[in-house]
Amino acid sequence: MFSKKRMLTALTALCLGTLVLAGCGGNSVEEKKEKGALGGTINIATAGDTNMVEFFKRDVNALFTERISKDVKLNVVGTGPGDAGSVAIYNKLKAQKDANKEKYDIDVAIVHQSIMKQLIEADLIEKWLPMATNKSGIISDDSINALGQNVEGYVAPLFHSQVAIAFNSEKINKPFATIDELEGWIKANPNRFGYNGIKNGASGVAFVTGYVYAKTGDYDKMSRGPVDQAVEDKWVPVIKELKALPVVYTNGNNGTLDMLNRGEIDAGPVWVDMFNTWLAEGRMNKNVQLALPAPGFPGQPMYVVIIKKNQNKDAALAYADYLISPEVQGKVVVEKFNWYPGIDAGKVMSVVSDATKEALFKNITPEILNKNGQSFPFDSYFKDLKDAYEKN
Repeated sequence: MFSKKRMLTALTALCLGTLVLAGCGGNSVEEKKEKGALGGTINIATAGDTNMVEFFKRDVNALFTERISKDVKLNVVGTGPGDAGSVAIYNKLKAQKDANKEKYDIDVAIVHQSIMKQLIEADLIEKWLPMATNKSGIISDDSINALGQNVEGYVAPLFHSQVAIAFNSEKINKPFATIDELEGWIKANPNRFGYNGIKNGASGVAFVTGYVYAKTGDYDKMSRGPVDQAVEDKWVPVIKELKALPVVYTNGNNGTLDMLNRGEIDAGPVWVDMFNTWLAEGRMNKNVQLALPAPGFPGQPMYVVIIKKNQNKDAALAYADYLISPEVQGKVVVEKFNWYPGIDAGKVMSVVSDATKEALFKNITPEILNKNGQSFPFDSYFKDLKDAYEKN
């Protein structure tokens, strides 16, 4: 989980074919930044919806130009929403590798967990994080493990889209501390809890997954693999127990938010960034608050990766490193986009406003987020778990 801090393996800085902060007889990236010697062009490809392109073009790139280098030209292209956007990045890079291109036309990419196995096995990305000056902030479990793929050193989470329990504080006087406590409340308050099942939105998928993690105690096994039938055999009674709870099934992620806003339910799992956007836009009852009960619920990161055979190694590393700085994480990731940070949340508290602290961290403190934020399961377990839920 997020609270398990790890020391990243120190790598030897090679003079050829790798990214270096300490130069081999030349200037380091840090020295070049200080001297204003960074230049050239960085090509950034990002999977995700249009808001991801906006994230870079409108906010991050202006900060990078002001703080790091005004001489680096920044090109950003969006490759499309969902996993397909990450597949498009992989396909483009793999085609260039197969064509024996000396340099690839992407320097930095923002991708989903689902593509990491292919990127690493095809040797398309650098192990860059050990050479980043801001690496100490990367402490989350999903900076090591992506659906069972070891990604240590290759990635830094840009942000976390976290699922939490939204609850009406007029009806529920304190945040749920544990999933067992939440379950007890659901039983005592029939049809006042709603979620969208397993097909109508990922907040429901995260709720089911977190419930199974809590009841089986198999988070570590399920998030890393390999597949063990003994682990899966525990799911059926747990899922039957879950389905016996007196709940309301909502119509998607927005449907859960809508029912909470109208008072038709008093609690349900939501994406934190969606919830806070609704709240900021005046679309959500201000009495609805958030909780992340132990042992937790999963969320999803988007990863920063640096491409091998990129065209501008020094600038690519400086840019990727800046993305995980407290400044970008606090002022852009948290304040402007309502995501939880990709770095240790405690490192952004001095950067964000009091209003943001109240909105995102009132009940879910950095300590709770670091402890109770989880990853989705290893890919084979993930598919089998969803199948088991539908069958039982």
